[in-house]
Amino acid sequence: MNFKAIARNVGSALLVSAFFMFLSILVSIAHGNDSALAALSISFVLTFICGVFPFIFVRRAPKITLTDGYIIIVLSWLLSFLFGMMPYLLWGGPFSVVNALFESVSGFTTTGATILQSVEALPYSLLFWRSSTNFIGGLGVVVFLLLIISSSNPVKLRLANLELSSLSREIYHVRANKTVLIFSSVYLVLNLLAFLSYWIAGMSPFDAINHAFSVCASGGFSTRNISIASYDSLPISIISIVFMYFASIHFGLLYFTVVTRSLKPLNNPVFRFYNQIILLSVLVITLTLKFGEVGRTWGSALLDSAFHVVSYISTTGLAIADNATWPPLAGIVLMTIILMSGCAGSTAGGIKADRVLIFLKTVQRQIHKVVHPAYVEKVKVGNHLLSEEEVMPHIIFITIYLGMIIISILLCVAFGATVENSIAGTIASMANVGPGIGEIGSFGNYCSQPVMVKLVLSMDMFLGRLEIYPVLAVLAMMFRKTNR
Repeated sequence: MNFKAIARNVGSALLVSAFFMFLSILVSIAHGNDSALAALSISFVLTFICGVFPFIFVRRAPKITLTDGYIIIVLSWLLSFLFGMMPYLLWGGPFSVVNALFESVSGFTTTGATILQSVEALPYSLLFWRSSTNFIGGLGVVVFLLLIISSSNPVKLRLANLELSSLSREIYHVRANKTVLIFSSVYLVLNLLAFLSYWIAGMSPFDAINHAFSVCASGGFSTRNISIASYDSLPISIISIVFMYFASIHFGLLYFTVVTRSLKPLNNPVFRFYNQIILLSVLVITLTLKFGEVGRTWGSALLDSAFHVVSYISTTGLAIADNATWPPLAGIVLMTIILMSGCAGSTAGGIKADRVLIFLKTVQRQIHKVVHPAYVEKVKVGNHLLSEEEVMPHIIFITIYLGMIIISILLCVAFGATVENSIAGTIASMANVGPGIGEIGSFGNYCSQPVMVKLVLSMDMFLGRLEIYPVLAVLAMMFRKTNR
């Protein structure tokens, strides 16, 4: 284990947070030195010192091993959570230690769950910091594994495969360092376009940049108590749908569609499957709202359905209506689709449509083998035939993922949460969606949940964002060292 390499790369992650804390300080000064100036200033100084400290003693970036890479990933996220909670904790108000940690984890993992009963009570600078954690987390989940490693390091490609699924490998015919450029470019362009679109549609520049950070990171943090609903604007709602959808698609698809000026890259089985799930879910919820609520028009049912389906399946969590008042079937559909979530190589959390499609094709193949035992057939996704070695990690991931959900639900119930909140909160946290249904629905919050439940859900957010395997790898390494 190379401690110098680990310290230097983890320090880089902290410097990113320090930079956005500095920007938040500028926002505070621009708004008359608001009440979060001192909290942000202290947090910035501490984060910057801890981030720059390794660079003083480690002048050159040492090469890292795969083991070092896993440790860097896990430590960078954990320390980002801890340093990211400082502005909340020092500002005070509703932020106890656990609440500040919950809000920080939710932001960096782009979950969007909140303990705040009144978001608008926060000063502008703290709102900006809150949205910045979405931006950092959104970019981090796509390219962080690649950015921290020298382009000449052979470990880079192996770590890249943790994020890139079979869909990614089918699309990409470029080196890992080119992938960094593609992902980061698409992400930044989406943020810029979202900001301009919101601004033109009537948002203030401050609200526009905050919501751009939120939708493009699939984060869900808003500057308003009732999210997008507070604007009561059809253009803003449509803009949100469009960018939440784009952020949930594999960035390689978007990149090559634009660069080649062709729709051919979109002729992809995972992309088609993902869109079919969205259309089916919108249809079911539209019919449920239309015939389940008195006085509903077709237009309002369709808009509410489309917005919330895209919001939940993209794991963003923004809202234009209170889904706690919807018929039960609509809530069940929403909680089902967030397990699948967006495509691999996007900012969405959850299991990913890629794995779900591979799982369904594997089940189909197994049924075929039961009927025709002598028939040999491989799982095929597009033009890519998957070997047993390629299929099994996805099946195991889904098994572990669902197992973690069951364990977390039991823990939440044991710690005092209701069964409904335990199920909805756990699924929403593991999938990095944030809002669930009922009390913790689109207009709800997690403030009233027991302290231990918030800690369990924070761990779920962390596991969901890192997709479990890196965390398990580090734990396995620690366990082996303990037993030597």
